[in-house]
Amino acid sequence: MRAVWIARAGGPEVLEVRETPEPSPGPGEVRVRVRVAGLNFAEVMARQGLYPDAPRLPCVMGYEVAGVVEAVGQGVGEGVAAPAPGTRVLALTRFGGHAEAVCLPARQAFPMPDSMSFEEGAALPVNYITAWHMLFRVAALRPGEAVLVHMAAGGVGIAALQLCRTVPGVVTFGTASAGKHEVIRREGCDHPIDYRTADWEAEVRRLTGGRGVDVVLDPLGGRDTKKGYRLLRPAGRLVVFGFANLLSGSRKSWLRLAGQALGIPLFNPISLMNANKAVAGVNIGHLWGEAEMLMGEVRELVALYRDGKIRPRVDEVFPFERAADAHRRIEERRNVGKVLLRP
Repeated sequence: MRAVWIARAGGPEVLEVRETPEPSPGPGEVRVRVRVAGLNFAEVMARQGLYPDAPRLPCVMGYEVAGVVEAVGQGVGEGVAAPAPGTRVLALTRFGGHAEAVCLPARQAFPMPDSMSFEEGAALPVNYITAWHMLFRVAALRPGEAVLVHMAAGGVGIAALQLCRTVPGVVTFGTASAGKHEVIRREGCDHPIDYRTADWEAEVRRLTGGRGVDVVLDPLGGRDTKKGYRLLRPAGRLVVFGFANLLSGSRKSWLRLAGQALGIPLFNPISLMNANKAVAGVNIGHLWGEAEMLMGEVRELVALYRDGKIRPRVDEVFPFERAADAHRRIEERRNVGKVLLRP
């Protein structure tokens, strides 16, 4: 089979499509023939050597796929529930998803609704789990609250905007370049903010009459995290889930790394108590030991899809041979929604 390998740390040119041995499902696993795979910031950072959770290079990344179950391992169907061969599924993978086939624990494969395309199936797991987990499990979003969503036109950003619409009276603010504002308005953003031409912190203060917001979803890091914390109202929650500000061009920049590191805010219990604010971190890749939690969140999301309350927005689908172009699209912040790879 073919797979997209990160041969070494570097620019998009280090990606290689290689012939790779076909995997065999182990006990409790299924093999999924991949029709579409998701691409995330994590994979782009891994290629640059900036993602500490990635396997040793060279490696095949990929956290999510949609495809068809074609084989099951020992024990599946005998005490281990799993979709039967031939079932269309969306699935969470702990790497290896950027391939024509991948093996994974049976409980991590979910039958797709008949109306869901393979593209939508591959676009749902990572982005929507991340957004759902932040908004409902960590931030405990309540009716009538105000939420600031950074990178609102990306996969997680659009997922968060759609999920905010399921809670009555929630007001959303989203940062995105001006050309993406009409799209994020349609996805539920009440107040788009062009971060390239305006100080987004000052703009949120202006729009809220100085009150700020209840929840900030922060994938940026560094000094932007400080600004988000300052915007919190009493009992506000800052949820950090990435460090996109580390990316500068297609290769790792030690100068940028140093500058961003100096901007990382320091919080202490006394200051948090006195400010009546909360700071939380989310890394879905570190929740594999909490499978029941994650699988329950996927089931919630599939139910929301069936009810027509969420629908993944696909930006562009690239064949494996153009994986470098897919990486560049995310790197250059040109995507509106999810970028996908097709074997």
